[in-house]
Amino acid sequence: MWHGINSRLSRGRLCLVLIFLLLAATSAAQPETGQSQPPAAKQDAQSDEPEANPARPTVSNPATLTPVGYLQFETGTLGATDSPEFSTRYEFNQVIKLAVTRRLEFVEASAPAVHYRLNRLSANGSADIFLGAQVVLLPGEGAKPTLSASYSRRVYDGGAPELDFGSPLNSSVLYASADVKGFHYDANAIFNEVLDGPVRRLQFGQTLSISHPLGKGFALSGEIWRFTQPFQHGNAIGNLWAASYAARKNLVFDAGFEKGLTGTSTHWEAFAGLTYLLPHRLWGR
Repeated sequence: MWHGINSRLSRGRLCLVLIFLLLAATSAAQPETGQSQPPAAKQDAQSDEPEANPARPTVSNPATLTPVGYLQFETGTLGATDSPEFSTRYEFNQVIKLAVTRRLEFVEASAPAVHYRLNRLSANGSADIFLGAQVVLLPGEGAKPTLSASYSRRVYDGGAPELDFGSPLNSSVLYASADVKGFHYDANAIFNEVLDGPVRRLQFGQTLSISHPLGKGFALSGEIWRFTQPFQHGNAIGNLWAASYAARKNLVFDAGFEKGLTGTSTHWEAFAGLTYLLPHRLWGR
């Protein structure tokens, strides 16, 4: 019974996300109608257009928040092979963000559809759902870093096998982001509470992502990250590379891969997705 309910919930979430992606693509591709504007007016309209602030596809998240009052959707797919909990795993994931002030942002993260294989058996399911908030502690600009902190909690356990760094019950993160000589970096220090039955342990994580624009909307990102594995007495370490393309200020596509560097890390991951910021503010200024 519960499996059937969870399955219907997963299909329902997946349908909602697919509908949103269709609307987003239509909105991005649809030309404006009506009276044509002079070039100066078009440039002013473009400069006023809100700009997405992608966190995907890296493990690191930026210390900066999304534009206040605009919903941002980060949606994608991920395939992984050879990990302690599975032989293959494919998922559809999404993150929804909404900044209510320049200092406070609310976040929802989930993977509503997961297909995995372990010991010659395959199954479908859903992964966990997290709710949290991020707060800017010290705004920065240019080379002066922005510093922020976040807290999130797992509110639903889907039961699907997890990637090498697991799925925390509670998570606190410190963020730092800045631009230095044409390069942008995001650094995270992560403190997770992980469970194995009734046993609770503290997990530490560190991530560093560096990106550089290539021109014409393209950018390249490289990342190194590490998570302790307290129940396996090991460390999950990975190296990620990704490319992104900003089709518009509020629409960014990405794709890349990741290689695990230890025996207890997920050996390979490949991913692709998009970040879309709804162009209409939810409330007045």
